[in-house]
Amino acid sequence: MAGHPIFTMAFAKVYPAYINKAERKGRTKEEVDQIICWLTGYDRKGLQEQIDQQNDFTTFFAQAPEMHPNCAFIKGVVCGVRVEEVEDPLMQKIRYMDKLIDELARGKKMEKILRE
Repeated sequence: MAGHPIFTMAFAKVYPAYINKAERKGRTKEEVDQIICWLTGYDRKGLQEQIDQQNDFTTFFAQAPEMHPNCAFIKGVVCGVRVEEVEDPLMQKIRYMDKLIDELARGKKMEKILRE
């Protein structure tokens, strides 16, 4: 997956799609932010800085304070691919985020999404 186009795409371009997907299903931007912050260790201010700086996914995850230790419990299929079997570490982090947003949009409770 080296050189995959998503790696150089600005996180800020995809972020509104995450919010739209959640809001179409009656969820909120705050819940999307909570999930992203949980996964990456960013606080709300740090997340907003990443968006404002238009950092790509490579930079977004490279600068993430710390991936949540429970992210290893994120399992399932996103775009026909099992997230736990993705070999490229960056692509796996992106798929983790996609999976969590999918779970939010499907109405899963936050406690379950955040693997509490």
